[in-house]
Amino acid sequence: MRTTIELKDELRSRLLTIAARRGEKGFSSIVNEAIQAYLEAEGDREQRRKKALSVQGSLTAREARELREHAAAERSRWR
Repeated sequence: MRTTIELKDELRSRLLTIAARRGEKGFSSIVNEAIQAYLEAEGDREQRRKKALSVQGSLTAREARELREHAAAERSRWR
């Protein structure tokens, strides 16, 4: 499918350089690869977010307090 996108001149130039190294005339395949990778990463982020939210409330009040105290102690040692 054909579509139109606007790119900064610098990005277009860099894409054409990469395409030339690959022996390709244009950069459509590079754009396709980049979009595919972005969409897969976005799906992974959503799955990780849902997994993280699923454990909400699984610590007791005491465990949560101890975890906060431990994290605060570790942060105080950072420089």
